[in-house]
Amino acid sequence: MQPNNHADTDPEIPPNGSAAAPLDASGRELLVRVRTLILTARRMAARQINTLQVLTNFEIGRLIVESEQSGKERAGYGKQLIEEISGKLVAEFGRGFSKSNLEYMRRFFLEYRDRVPGIAQSVIGQLPQTAGTARFPLEIPGNRRGDPQITELPFQVSWTHYFFLLGIGDRDERRFYEIEAAQNNWSVRELNRQFDSGLYERLALSRDKNKIRELSKKGQIVQKTEDVLKEHYVLEFLGMDEKADYREQELESAIIGKLQRFLLELGKGFLFESRQKRLSLGPDVFFVDLVFYNRVLRCHVLIDLKIGKLTHQDLGQIQMYVNYFDRYVRAADENPTIGIILCKLKNDARVELTLPKDTNVYPRRYQLCLPSKKELRERLNAWAEEEKGM
Repeated sequence: MQPNNHADTDPEIPPNGSAAAPLDASGRELLVRVRTLILTARRMAARQINTLQVLTNFEIGRLIVESEQSGKERAGYGKQLIEEISGKLVAEFGRGFSKSNLEYMRRFFLEYRDRVPGIAQSVIGQLPQTAGTARFPLEIPGNRRGDPQITELPFQVSWTHYFFLLGIGDRDERRFYEIEAAQNNWSVRELNRQFDSGLYERLALSRDKNKIRELSKKGQIVQKTEDVLKEHYVLEFLGMDEKADYREQELESAIIGKLQRFLLELGKGFLFESRQKRLSLGPDVFFVDLVFYNRVLRCHVLIDLKIGKLTHQDLGQIQMYVNYFDRYVRAADENPTIGIILCKLKNDARVELTLPKDTNVYPRRYQLCLPSKKELRERLNAWAEEEKGM
């Protein structure tokens, strides 16, 4: 979840910055409601524009494919047709209808035509001849109310997102990134980063083969604690070199400086609460590096940062922090606290022997540069072969 880093304008200060008499309570309430309505309308308008662009390009792709299939037998007819049409469209509407873009629209239709047959033509048919009279929001024929995968429209991200997604060859992986981009409001830049970091492979490596199939159908669904954690975390956006001579405090400061990106990397539903949280245990005082709350799991999440090799003392310490929160901080209606140790290296045997089987502590590796997708894919394939042999 992305934090809101943009504070709303003070309702009592006009946008032009000039002084004005303070509003009374009813005036402030009215102003808040009007501003909310305007901002909501702007967001909806932006979504409508994006949706119409995607649907229009889908329909253009359909028209191109239908024209190619209408009995023409000349070799290369399709390419020649696209080139001729493109020249005329660019002259009238601009570079957005170049030959390569038209070819992408054609491919877009071919890849997504089975999602909801006829949807683009049906929706575009609602557009009025007179601006401003379209039904708002658009009524979508065939939309199944309550379907978690088609909540409003069959296409829920922008054309620029789909332009990127078409470059992902594996359809299951492509569908996963589409769902995650829509659910998490990823920009294209963030979508690109998550793809480069091998998010799909990292999540798949921590799930069984049935859960992998779910990734391509539902995205990252959180049903238990482990579902919110990745195989490892990629923190390349911190801008820190891969070296061992920096301190944990430097790592913590870098995370705080890039908190929004760090929250996106953590996953769904994370809210930042505090850093260096003080815990008093009798005469002793301890400090938890980072404290978050996860609104999906409805629990606190404590993160301890370790630069060197993970030791059993580190595991015992984070377990103590978790126990403290469960006994003295957790509310009656909240779930048990989760502890995460972000470490450079971990010894799985040491972890297994140190922590109890029902622990809520999870050591996770971090790395400061993007992983090799080839290596992740090889690990995933090897893992899948091991599963088949069991």
